Amino acid sequence: MQARIFLLFLTVTQLINAQKEYPQDFFRSPMDIPIVLAGTFGELRSNHFHAGLDIKTQLRQGLPIYGIADGTVTRIKISHWGYGKALYVAHPNGYTSVYAHLKKFGPEIEAYIKKLQYQKKSYEIEVFPEYGELKIKKGDIIAYSGNTGGSSGPHLHFEIRSSVTEKPTNPLLYGYEVRDATNPTLLGLFGYPLSNDAQINGSENKLQLNFSKQADGTFLADEIKASGTIGFGVNGFDRQDMAANKNGIYSVVQKVNGKTYSAYDFETFSFAESRYINTLIDYEHFGKYKQRVQKLYKEPANKLGIYSKLYQDGKINIQDGLDYTVEILLEDFEHNQTKLVIPIKGSKVPIKSKKNISKTDHLILASKPNSFDLGGAKVYFPENVFYDNFYIDLDKGADTVKIHDNTVAAHRNFTITFDVAKYNLEDRKKMFIARIRENDNMPSYSKTYKRGNTFTTRTKTFGTYTLAKDTTPPVITPKNFKAEKWLNNYNYLSLTIADDLSGINTYCATLNGEWILMEYEPKTRTITYNFDDKILTSTKCDLKVTVIDNVGNTTILEQTFYRK
Repeated sequence: MQARIFLLFLTVTQLINAQKEYPQDFFRSPMDIPIVLAGTFGELRSNHFHAGLDIKTQLRQGLPIYGIADGTVTRIKISHWGYGKALYVAHPNGYTSVYAHLKKFGPEIEAYIKKLQYQKKSYEIEVFPEYGELKIKKGDIIAYSGNTGGSSGPHLHFEIRSSVTEKPTNPLLYGYEVRDATNPTLLGLFGYPLSNDAQINGSENKLQLNFSKQADGTFLADEIKASGTIGFGVNGFDRQDMAANKNGIYSVVQKVNGKTYSAYDFETFSFAESRYINTLIDYEHFGKYKQRVQKLYKEPANKLGIYSKLYQDGKINIQDGLDYTVEILLEDFEHNQTKLVIPIKGSKVPIKSKKNISKTDHLILASKPNSFDLGGAKVYFPENVFYDNFYIDLDKGADTVKIHDNTVAAHRNFTITFDVAKYNLEDRKKMFIARIRENDNMPSYSKTYKRGNTFTTRTKTFGTYTLAKDTTPPVITPKNFKAEKWLNNYNYLSLTIADDLSGINTYCATLNGEWILMEYEPKTRTITYNFDDKILTSTKCDLKVTVIDNVGNTTILEQTFYRK
C-alpha cells in the first residue's frame, strides 16, 4: 500500500515537473531582427494581463514574420480593434503560436482569407480552417508586421498558448533571448490596515511609505509601527536592454521573518481569470492616479491562479511587542532582482487618522442584485458585478445621470435604461445613449438597444450617461485621388471616413456595381482598396462608397475615374 502511495506521489510529482518543462530548441524566432520588447508577458494592462510579447519592429511595418515551427493555421481573425489582423498556428508539440497587429498575411493565407472576405462582403472576419488545410513549414513567411487593431505603434504581438487549454505561457520560457541586465525599478510602497483594529503609524487608512536606497543596492523602508492585520502593495516596472519601455515585472515575492507569505509570477495565466487583475491592483488608486499598485495580499474576490505560495493570503498579523522584517523581492525573467526591506515594530500607537468611509444613501451588496431608479433612467446591477460591498454615488437627472466614478471596478456588465416616452418617434431615430468623456466632456456613443419607450445600454464603466442626438451624416473624403482622373499608376484607393458624434457603424464600397474590399483603419479613419484585388474590364470606373453612422445617418460618395 505504501509503495502504491509512493508511486502515485512520484507520478503526480513528475507530471507537475513536466508541466514546467518547455521545449528550448523547437521554436525559431518569429522575426529575423533582434528581439527588443515594447511589452512583456503578464504586464498589467487595463482590465487584463498582457498575453504575449510585444516585439519592436524598428518603427516599421511590412517586416517578414516567420512560422516558428511546422504547423497548420487553425484560426484567422481580422477586426477593427483588438488584435487587428491575427493569425493562429497549431504545432505538433501541443502549442499554438499567435501573431497579431499584422499588416497582411503571407501569399497563400492572404489569398485564402481575401476570398472569404469577398464571399462574405466583410472586412471583419473570423474563420477556423480545417486542420491541415493551410499547412506551414518552420521558417515560412506567414505574415508581415503591421499596426492594425488596438496597436499604438508598429510591433508584433507574439504569443505561445497551449493548444488544449488555450492558456498563454510566457514565450521567454521557450529559449528566446532578450538582453536584460537591469534590475526592476521600485516606484512606490504602500501600507494597508486591513482588520478593524489595524493601524500603521497611527493611521487606519492606506499610507504611502518612505524608503531609501542602501549602499549594497537594496532598499530600506523607514521603520513603521503597526498593529492588527496589515498588507503591503508596490508599484514599479522593468526595463530590458536596448529599450526605454517601462515593462512588467516577472515575479513578486513577500517574506515575513524569512517565511514566504505570498509569491506569484507570470509563467502563465488563464484568459477566463484575466479580468481579476482588478483585484490584484489597488483599483481605487489606479482610478485616481493612473498608477497600478500591486497588492501583496489576496482579496477574498481574487480568483487568480498566478500564486505559487500563499500564507494567510499574504496578510500579516502584527502583535504588540514583537518585531518583524518584511522582504519584498521584485524579479525579472533574467533573475535581476530588486530587494526592499521593511522593519516593523508591533506597537499600538494613538490613532491620528481615523478610517475614511465615504457613505452615501445607497449601499451595494456585491452578492445580490441591486436596482436604482434615477428619475429619467434606471440602473440595474446583477449579482457579483462587483468584488466587494461599497457605497455608490448616484446623481439623478432627467436625461443625464451620474453613476459613481472610476475608482471602483465592475467585473461584468450592468445596464442603464432611459425612458424616452416624451420624445417623438422621429427624434428617437437619431438619439442614443452616450457616456460623457472625462478628458473633453464630449459624448461618446454607448451601444444602444431601442425597444418601445426605452433605450438601454450595457457597460462595465462608471461615469455620466446622457441621451444625445446626432443629425449630422458622416463625411467621406478621397485622400489620394480626384474624380475624372486617370489612375493608371495607382496601386490603391484611399479615403477617410469620419463621423462627428455617434461614430461609424457600417461602410461599404462598389466599383462598377461590384462589392470591393475596403480595409478600415479606425485610428487614422482610413479605408483602402487594393487594385490587385480585381481585374478591371472597363477603363471607366464608377466608385460608390456608402457610410452609415450609429443612428442611421447616411452619406454616399459617387465618383468616376479612369484606369487601364
